[in-house]
Amino acid sequence: MNPVVFDSTGYRIGGVSTPLISGEFHYFRVPKADWRRRMRLFKETGGNTLSTYIPWLLHEPEEGRFAWGGDGLDLEGFLQVAREEGLYVIARPGPYQYSELIYDGLPGWLCENYPEVLARNPEGQILRKASISYVHPLFWDKVRRWFDAVCPILARYCLTPSGGSGPIAFIQIDNEMGGVHEWFGGLDYNPVSMGFGQSDGRYPLWLQARYSDIRTLNTQYGTRYASFAEVEPCGGQGVCVIRRRKDYFHFYLGTIAAYARFLTDQVRAHHIQTPIVHNSAHPNMNTYFLETVAELGDGFLLGSDHYYNLGQTWPQNNPTPQYAVRCLLSLEELRLMGFPPTVFELPGGSCADWPPLTPSDALASYMTNLAFGMKGFNYYIFTGGQNPPAAGAMSDMYDYSAAISPTGEIRPLLAAQKAFGQAITERPWLATAERVCDFRMGLDLEYARALKYWPDEEPRPTPKEAWEAMRAGPLTTALCLGLSPEMVRLDAPLGARLPGRGTKPLLVVAACSMAARKQQAIVNELNAGGHALILPVLPWLDDHLNPCTILSDYLGAPTFNPPPKSPLRPRVAGVANVLGNVAALWERLPPGAEILGMEERSGKPLAWSWTTPGGGTVIVLGLSWQHSMREQEQMLKNLLVRLGCEPAVHGSNPNVWVTVWTAGHKAVIFLLNLLSAPMETAVSVTLPDGRLLDLGRHRLDPVSVTLIDRDV
Repeated sequence: MNPVVFDSTGYRIGGVSTPLISGEFHYFRVPKADWRRRMRLFKETGGNTLSTYIPWLLHEPEEGRFAWGGDGLDLEGFLQVAREEGLYVIARPGPYQYSELIYDGLPGWLCENYPEVLARNPEGQILRKASISYVHPLFWDKVRRWFDAVCPILARYCLTPSGGSGPIAFIQIDNEMGGVHEWFGGLDYNPVSMGFGQSDGRYPLWLQARYSDIRTLNTQYGTRYASFAEVEPCGGQGVCVIRRRKDYFHFYLGTIAAYARFLTDQVRAHHIQTPIVHNSAHPNMNTYFLETVAELGDGFLLGSDHYYNLGQTWPQNNPTPQYAVRCLLSLEELRLMGFPPTVFELPGGSCADWPPLTPSDALASYMTNLAFGMKGFNYYIFTGGQNPPAAGAMSDMYDYSAAISPTGEIRPLLAAQKAFGQAITERPWLATAERVCDFRMGLDLEYARALKYWPDEEPRPTPKEAWEAMRAGPLTTALCLGLSPEMVRLDAPLGARLPGRGTKPLLVVAACSMAARKQQAIVNELNAGGHALILPVLPWLDDHLNPCTILSDYLGAPTFNPPPKSPLRPRVAGVANVLGNVAALWERLPPGAEILGMEERSGKPLAWSWTTPGGGTVIVLGLSWQHSMREQEQMLKNLLVRLGCEPAVHGSNPNVWVTVWTAGHKAVIFLLNLLSAPMETAVSVTLPDGRLLDLGRHRLDPVSVTLIDRDV
């Protein structure tokens, strides 16, 4: 079998661009006699890969006694059948599996007999019996022995860079790292793992590397510590609280990276060369792995999980526009982190029988992810089965409403997965296609992480507020306009050109704080003649809440005042009464600035435009919003067009979202109706070469995605 290789553009097998199409298939649940039949049913969906957990819980039921082969434990037999069927495998040996197993797939003896390895809150209380402290040395001793048992088996079936019998193409380390802490009380503060109070402890050493001198830390924290070993992870007042929270969160993410390094080293010690993968639990956690990505480097692949319904407490029970926005943002984050946008857990069912996961809803979610750039995925799950005795955390049967039932019967969901596979295989060129984009949206990935450590408190607007405003405001409004943003990282070069059509404008939603290098990146863009829309403020602090006005200084040091609490009436770019949150009323503007918006009741400038020294144009808008009104669409369109945006999609119905992908002389247009009523729209598209493509009028079923192919 040829190895599977990847980069940020996608996957290749034998030099051919090929999407990764995987299905979760647990050898310890599915009856061995039905493995081959179910694998062949999966191949009928277009599948080329299987994924399976390898539960430590089952294979070391008593400490020191390993069990392989026999009923439910024949890992090698499963790998042999997969190889015979020509299917690649993602092997997931943990240590964690979750998978609705007791102790999340960890051995009960570990969690019950060694309480010292459990994660703890700042008060020293155990989070729960199955939440382990990732970097505890005793835990590492137990994991090392587990990997010494399982990795030699995996090594016999792993592909190598030069090929090999296979079928294991990837090894996944752990599962949704960080979740077992975040979901059950917060971060891990196990004192032995973190080394509190010890000069050579992890936390004191991290602080020393961060600040070098204890006096520098004391200045930032407002404290009087004599050494780094004395520093406590919590406490303080005002901005010092935020600095301390942020530092500990970054330190904690570093422990995840250290844990990932440890697990990877255990795998590599057994001469396994296949790529290492991991799955972020959901889009909001993707950026938690920046340290892990830096630590593991080449040969590591990060994906995300994109569920929309796992029970009635979820924000939605079918794929909605809000789900689509999160998927777009998540897939773009993964691409910007250097990976083919991959969903390692794409809904192939639900752990809850109610609300139901329907085939039509599932197909809409698959198509939505494809429309926004998904290059690989794994149905979780493709088929279920009987839980091993006393191993299930929820029930004895792991049904999951999957396409193939535990008893092997075919369900309607299989037809939806076949239709999705057909949509992909009929368009092989889609694997190398590029999305047609109208403007760029600058992402500060630290803002996404601030959701965890910076609540809604002064100084404001906070990074958390800016990130949420970006997603619910300009990004959603742009999609309703038929615009398609290309995401760029603010800590990387921002330049992007559309052949023959000039520079695409940049949109940035800023907070009170932004790292100096990111402010400088925006300045560099503007100084090179680029165009940008910045809202709702210009940052005046760096990412550690120290004064930093690089961007503001370049723009002539304009000043603003917070708005009054009385009712406000914004008028921007010729659009009256724009609903939104006024963040800045400008007092002093740079010489030559043109006022583009006013708060009508106070008569204060709300938006202004200025020609930069580099010949570019910046528009600064002191307004943020959650998309809800047509006036917001018209305002954003007027501002972006003023900056040179040339919309590619022209649609008659803003409730139908459109994405366009082209490769050579082929184009596919996705029409997304993620609402519960049927929709109609007329659509035309301006192609990258300037030609107009009239697609006519289309009727869309509720919660559906329609694909239109065109030769161009």
